[in-house]
Amino acid sequence: MNRITITLPNGKTLETAPGTRAIDFIDALTDAPETVYAVRVNNMICSLNKSLQTDSIVEPVIAKSKDGAEVYRRTLCFVMEAAMHEIDPNYRLLIGHSLGYGYYYTLADGNGIHPPLIEKLKVKMAELISKNLPIETFSLSYQQAMELFEQEGLTDTRNLMRYKCPPRVQLNILGDFKEMYFAPLLVSTGYLKTWEIIKYGNGFLLRFPTSQDPDHLTEFHDIPELFKTYERYKKWGKQIGVTTAASLNELVANRKVNDFITISEIFQQKCIADIAQEIQNRGKVKLVLIAGPSSSGKTTSAKKLALELQAIGYTPKVISLDSYYIGRNKTPIGEDGKPDYECLEALNVPLINQNLLDLFDGKEITLPEYDFKTGVSSITGPKMQLGENDIVIMEGIHGLNDKLTPSIKPQNKFKLYLSPLTQLNFNEHNRISTSDNRLIRRIVRDSQFRGKSAAGTISMWENVQKGERLYIFPFQNNADAILNTALDYELSVLKIFAEPLLKMVTPMEKEYSEACRLLRFLDVFPTIDPTEVPERSILREFIGHSKFKY
Repeated sequence: MNRITITLPNGKTLETAPGTRAIDFIDALTDAPETVYAVRVNNMICSLNKSLQTDSIVEPVIAKSKDGAEVYRRTLCFVMEAAMHEIDPNYRLLIGHSLGYGYYYTLADGNGIHPPLIEKLKVKMAELISKNLPIETFSLSYQQAMELFEQEGLTDTRNLMRYKCPPRVQLNILGDFKEMYFAPLLVSTGYLKTWEIIKYGNGFLLRFPTSQDPDHLTEFHDIPELFKTYERYKKWGKQIGVTTAASLNELVANRKVNDFITISEIFQQKCIADIAQEIQNRGKVKLVLIAGPSSSGKTTSAKKLALELQAIGYTPKVISLDSYYIGRNKTPIGEDGKPDYECLEALNVPLINQNLLDLFDGKEITLPEYDFKTGVSSITGPKMQLGENDIVIMEGIHGLNDKLTPSIKPQNKFKLYLSPLTQLNFNEHNRISTSDNRLIRRIVRDSQFRGKSAAGTISMWENVQKGERLYIFPFQNNADAILNTALDYELSVLKIFAEPLLKMVTPMEKEYSEACRLLRFLDVFPTIDPTEVPERSILREFIGHSKFKY
């Protein structure tokens, strides 16, 4: 009888029969009492029901990990959607954006979700979880899948698959509910022990734990300005008829995408102009602070805002926070034993405040310079003095944190938060993650301008996100305005650059699973010729050939 060899994380091997599932030897995967949500088989994340046919290296995907958290969240959404389907198949839920470690849901028909229905949903969901029901997968031919989507009323999914024609389609099933996901789920409902549903807006939030603490929910902190920005873009998407990847595909197929690109750019520019007008309306603003997570397009947004401010009479002066690093030998050491350049203490905060106060008093200052090669800071930069209509724009990671500028009066500051908050979904139940959008931007930019591989960018992405959780996201509520820097056509352009880079990640690399997931993510989008992107678009910050100088 044929045998296969399974190599475990501790280096031990297991001889077993082909067809053995990962769940059959789950206890051997970890020495610690960890909850295992999925497995990594030869660097590909798979369900615990994965049937192993060849020699494999198998590692656990535990609850307390980024990948584990994603498996948990996908499954939680799937089970919640199945619960609503059991209550009444005519209630079709629409997943929206993330907010406070939760996803915002509404009804697809636009009607409000009232508290009695939410209570029914909670009860039904708890019932499905308590029964520890199996979550199964099955494969259909393309034709069978399309017929099923038609029967089940999964219109968005059917429309999406019109432009993506694989010979086989894998679906997830729980009871009578069926849906297609792009990555593995948990094998049963009983794993979902930590969640809550709370009434919010016109719908509700399905909340989940963080990857750092999978057994507890964090306290909910509302971010009204962020929600308002999301809703503004959702409304705009509905008005122009582009709310899903399928509707974008249709524009490309019908050769109408050029107008959509123009409309998207105009709408974004209008939002920037509105922010400039709000700054002017406040009357006393002398300093604009801009912050946002990685690959939000902060540099181009700052340049676009500067032009809008010039158009209404201001003369913007830009100061980079990078100039204010205190020096490598004074920088605090992080948990990894390396200098932590992202913490606030890595900046010369007293000098920042003194320079700003002097500028506002009409004095001339000499800006500092930081040499990234030597790690030395010196007061040898250019001189600066503000005129009557001058305004300072300062962009950097800590812009929303009031501890950066404690000496500056609140009425003299305007804090702007940026992030690409795409309003597109794949379908009713699969959202496009802001983090994924930013990661694809970053992969393309790192390759274009820094010569970094996709695997290299993916490998450091978790550390980037850790810095964002510590230094950016906690201060979102301090923002006076939020600018959505997403362009809903951008993934079709980025795809041309990102796909060949992601295909270069090999199965021997730890980043292979994430690269494959991103390739599946991009596969549903059509391609749009990069020459169609305007020369002053935020997207040019990542693909190159911008009219702006960086």
